Amino acid sequence: MFAYLVGKVAGVTEDNLVLEVGQIGFNVKVPASLPPLLPSIGEEVKIYTYTCVREDAFLLYGFLSRDELEMFRLLITVSGIGPKGGLAILSVMSADDVRLAVLTQDAKAISRAPGVGPKTAQRLILELKDRVSMEDTLLSGQSEAYAVQTAGLSDAKKEAAEALAALGYSAAEAAQAVRKVEHADEMDVEELLKAALKHLF
Repeated sequence: MFAYLVGKVAGVTEDNLVLEVGQIGFNVKVPASLPPLLPSIGEEVKIYTYTCVREDAFLLYGFLSRDELEMFRLLITVSGIGPKGGLAILSVMSADDVRLAVLTQDAKAISRAPGVGPKTAQRLILELKDRVSMEDTLLSGQSEAYAVQTAGLSDAKKEAAEALAALGYSAAEAAQAVRKVEHADEMDVEELLKAALKHLF
């Protein structure tokens, strides 16, 4: 029903985002990996959504990237993995992590997700092995990962993270290092970069 929502962050818990869109607050179920990447309360964010309509509920599931949304759609086609299971998997693994686990038949990695046992992980690998490819992993990678990891950062922080990525650090490493810098709002990009580098050594 909804492809995505753009609105202000009104509230966040470990697995739920309240997104205010046009004076309406939407409850959006999110993976546990998403809240730390969100901007501050009152700031705007774009969330890609999946709508689940049941007899007793109308639920929205949300992700910061189109790639994670598509992986969620794929996961919930697996027997025994509903939206709750798909969300649990994406709480501990990125979309690329899931693809790699499927391609390398790493059931142990998938079964780290809460509520996903070894048998379910094996079934997931069996059902998805012909539906994911290494090419998908390589194509979805850097630009999508960078966009997700730097969501909510100020322009100066994004520039510093981009500079760190250019030095060879992953999007996650770059974003985390920049987020750790204290009093970042008082620094320019060069100062931010120097401070962030200290968290990488």
